[in-house]
Amino acid sequence: MASVNPFNLSDSEEEAERRPNESVDTQRSPSQGAPGPPPGNPFSSPAEAEPPTPLLSSNRTSPNGEGISVSAPATSAMAGSTEARVSVDLIAAQLLRDQFILTALEFHTELLEAGRELPRLRDYFSNPGNFERQGGTPPAKDQVLGPGGPLNRAGSISTLDSLDFARYSDDGNRESDERVAESDVLSQERKNLKSCPEIQEPIRQLEKRALNFLVNEYLLKNGYKLSSITFSDENDDQDFELWDDVGLNIPKPPGLLHLYRNCGNVPPSQRNMVDVSVAVDASELLGNCVASESSKKPGLSQQQQTEVVQELEYQLGLLSSEKQSLADQIKKLQSEIQTLKRTVSSPPPATLDLSSQNSSHPSSSSNIITSSTDSPSVDNSQTLEGRGVSEAGNGGDPPSKQKASQLQSCNKTHVHFDQPNRKLSPAFQQALLSFCRMCSDSRLGAEVSRIADSEESVMLMLGRCLPHIVPNVLLAKREELIPLILCTACLHPEPKERDQLLHILFNLIKRPDDEQRQMILTGCVAFARHVGPTRVEAELLPQCWEQINHKYPERRLLVAESCGALAPYLPKEIRSSLVLSMLQQMLAEDKADMVREAVVKSLGIIMGYIDDADKYPQGFELMLLSLGDPSERVVNAVHQVFIPAFSAWSTELGNLHVALIPSLLTRIEKLLPQGEHGLDEHKLHIFLSALQSLIPPLFALVLQNAPFTSRAAVHADTPAIEVTRFPRPASPLQDIATIIGSREVLSVLLQLYDHQLELEGTTGWDSLLWVVNQLLPQLIEIVGRINVTSSTCVHEFSRFFWRLCRTFGKIFTNTKVKPQFQEILRLSEENVDASAGNGILTKATVPIYATGVLTCYNQEEDRKLLVGFLEDVMTTLSLSHAPLDSLKASFVELGANPAYHELLLTVLWYGVVHTSALVRCTAARMFELVLRGMSEALIDRRAAPALITLCSGPEFSVRISTIPAFGTIMETVTQKELQERVKMQLASFLEDPQYQDQHSLHIEIIRTFGRVGPNAEPRFRDEFVLPHLHKLALANNSHAVESKRIDIATQLFEAYSALSCCFISEEVMVNHFLPGLRCLHADMEQLSPEHEVILSSMIKECEIKVENRGMSDAQGSISIASSLVGEDAKTKFLSKMGQLTTSGAMLANVFQRKK
Repeated sequence: MASVNPFNLSDSEEEAERRPNESVDTQRSPSQGAPGPPPGNPFSSPAEAEPPTPLLSSNRTSPNGEGISVSAPATSAMAGSTEARVSVDLIAAQLLRDQFILTALEFHTELLEAGRELPRLRDYFSNPGNFERQGGTPPAKDQVLGPGGPLNRAGSISTLDSLDFARYSDDGNRESDERVAESDVLSQERKNLKSCPEIQEPIRQLEKRALNFLVNEYLLKNGYKLSSITFSDENDDQDFELWDDVGLNIPKPPGLLHLYRNCGNVPPSQRNMVDVSVAVDASELLGNCVASESSKKPGLSQQQQTEVVQELEYQLGLLSSEKQSLADQIKKLQSEIQTLKRTVSSPPPATLDLSSQNSSHPSSSSNIITSSTDSPSVDNSQTLEGRGVSEAGNGGDPPSKQKASQLQSCNKTHVHFDQPNRKLSPAFQQALLSFCRMCSDSRLGAEVSRIADSEESVMLMLGRCLPHIVPNVLLAKREELIPLILCTACLHPEPKERDQLLHILFNLIKRPDDEQRQMILTGCVAFARHVGPTRVEAELLPQCWEQINHKYPERRLLVAESCGALAPYLPKEIRSSLVLSMLQQMLAEDKADMVREAVVKSLGIIMGYIDDADKYPQGFELMLLSLGDPSERVVNAVHQVFIPAFSAWSTELGNLHVALIPSLLTRIEKLLPQGEHGLDEHKLHIFLSALQSLIPPLFALVLQNAPFTSRAAVHADTPAIEVTRFPRPASPLQDIATIIGSREVLSVLLQLYDHQLELEGTTGWDSLLWVVNQLLPQLIEIVGRINVTSSTCVHEFSRFFWRLCRTFGKIFTNTKVKPQFQEILRLSEENVDASAGNGILTKATVPIYATGVLTCYNQEEDRKLLVGFLEDVMTTLSLSHAPLDSLKASFVELGANPAYHELLLTVLWYGVVHTSALVRCTAARMFELVLRGMSEALIDRRAAPALITLCSGPEFSVRISTIPAFGTIMETVTQKELQERVKMQLASFLEDPQYQDQHSLHIEIIRTFGRVGPNAEPRFRDEFVLPHLHKLALANNSHAVESKRIDIATQLFEAYSALSCCFISEEVMVNHFLPGLRCLHADMEQLSPEHEVILSSMIKECEIKVENRGMSDAQGSISIASSLVGEDAKTKFLSKMGQLTTSGAMLANVFQRKK
């Protein structure tokens, strides 16, 4: 007997299977048992009818892709004998061997209900190991339809709308065939099967991104914010604020909770279902199924009714959105129709009479069939497709939609096609063309089927298509869409569509880089130029406002840059209100440096376009706020963009020299030290740097308000401006030529400026008189009040005066600036005595005048003036026994520039040959400050001979003053010959009998050895410094004067503390270092017990080092803190020691090794 193929069915059989009331095997009930076998069943034995029926009447797909036909398991058995009965165990064994697990489970369940448990099936289903996949072979993809079974279901790329969460079974790759309605018994079998281990396919990328989005949304809605942040960080390749970033062209699905509640609870369909296509009819929507099921089962539980209501509400929302979409589409089509009516002068004939054409012109019937692309207003359903077959079969006239598709082209020039000389009916032709497989039911098919024929229709088409195109373009290439998006947004007639397109533009790229942001900004500016200020305010600014707090700094950076780029194209009221407020908020709240930098630049642009004088105080506060920003790049942006733009506005308002500069000077004066409070150097730097940035606009104001401005005229022979005339500007906005307008106009003004200052004076020149009579005196007064020992303050004011003098020119400096300083300093012979009120020489006025004013110009007469001023100051301070801090500050500031080393040596040589020992002592002390950084050739040629000359003098005080300078030479130079000369001079100080009683000399030598020893050459330290320190410590043990003895002991303690940080050879350690420490320990034991405890620890540590080094040559350095060198070592060591109390135990712990 041949097996029955379930796919070999006639049309009548297929229709019969669709009728539920004629189905034999779909309405089983547990009370009735299994139905009887269908006719023609080879296993229709009365005795064994019940057990095999579920197996033989089911039609399922096996895991390895083989279908089970209705008689497949028993065909071979019946071939031998038609009356032989196959055993139940044999059927079970065959099902398990062929991996028909679900069928075997159903078979096992029905046997249990019949009271006939089969041991084979019981043992198999009670063993969980049988359901663990061990990398089984997947179904073959090239399997075709054959007598063995149906085709496998083809895999497809799942999108979220194709995932039916309610229909996934837990049996892995085996998808249940839902075309057969199952009884309640089978439903219970499926629930039992869920206890088996889960077998799943690997998750696809789009599925993963969609589930990630839903999980993150669930975490946020339910208060798990930290978990959401962590989850977002772990998936940094996905933007959880944009559903479009997932990559699925579908609306966002309901939440995770909704999907969970409905998963697996959808009532089964009451119809037989057949796979015919991927689309569904409206009557088969889930909502209809639910309604049908609820009508058939009025006894639903409360929970099920709630779920049904939720599902219906969800379907209602979908239908409402679809209704709105269709309404919008109707409006668009109506506008297109109106456009076409306006563009077409004479409309074509509307309809054609089929009967008359068929009778009188048989060959013209083909003219009826036209392309649906002839009229863009034709509905999507008018395209030629398979529905024409049923319409032709009806035999009547085509419907109105079909007649609408027969319109001629609406273009101005009609297109005609050659028609065949045939007598086919239009319905037949329509049905024939339906096999071309054209489709317009989908959104994309509708767009393709109607080609735009005007600019407006093109814009409408782009507005509809772009939202669907953008998510499918690679992120790295999305900037290619910017021109298309902008052009459409400019020309699209619908405001809602324009807003959507601009939203797409600002969200086009997740984290746009510099180039991508520049491209978007360029497009925004082009859009603004095209549409005007009203639409910029209404359409572009809201997009900026939406992203002002975006989590990605690149998006906030785009907002900040957009505000500046769009400033020229906004209404002036919006510039000074909304945009200014947005930028102020971002400046105060944004944590990213690059965003605040862009905000400051945009604020500068706003200041260049604002014209509301009431906003001036707000601008000044913004300037101070941004100057105090902790980021250096933000402060640089303030000086480069904001201050120049704000000063230009202040100049127009007349506030630059009336309000802006005076307000900064007032704030600087408030910072000056009052009593015990020191100067806030950071705030001083902020205000002084702002003043320095205001020098170019101040000079431009002086030129533009000068008496000669009206006479300025550019000529062909106008000389060019010297390159070094002005200091290099920090940005183009600080270039005076840019502020004035052009370099030619500036050149003419400079000529007239110099001529006016030199010959005609400043009468009537209010702006320049303000600089001379108010600004300069106030600055000089401030300079006299700052602390001269603060090198930072001295340097800041020096740079300010240098820029001021270079900007205003040499004539101004010589005639206006220098006289005011000279009047204050009073460097005349009769004022040498300090008691005559010459205390100004000890203030910061001296170094600032020397380094900020006298160094502006480097010609011979300028250098001579500087040399003379320093010589006079050195002489005056020395003879008056005044502090030398102001002179030291001058030498330090000038010594930082190698160009002034020769000049400083000239000044010092003047002191070397001076007749007064006080001046020579001062010169000797100044050598120590200028030798650092000086070339060895210059030291060998000029500095060392000058020092040796000072040592040859009769005064011991002068000789002692040279010792620090000699120590600096040993610390910095590498020339052997020069080192030997210095070593000989130092040896003469230590070994010459005439110096044995010079207590001050010994103190100075020990202090110098402690300072330069750690940084000097090791040979000099081991062979000269340590042996002589040993001798001095030994001699100090027998010193008679206790005060001098303790002075030397204290200096020796500091020197040994600093030298203990160096690597010292074992021989020197044993012969000189340890003996010197023991001698010092003997002194401190009597004079300072607290120092004695520390020295005991040092001696013990050194002895341990020597012992360990003797046992192992690989022992490390003896240094207590090898990372500390020079002055830093001594400072840190002594600061640590200074924190100790007199407790001997605590002092002893200082030198203990850390465990």
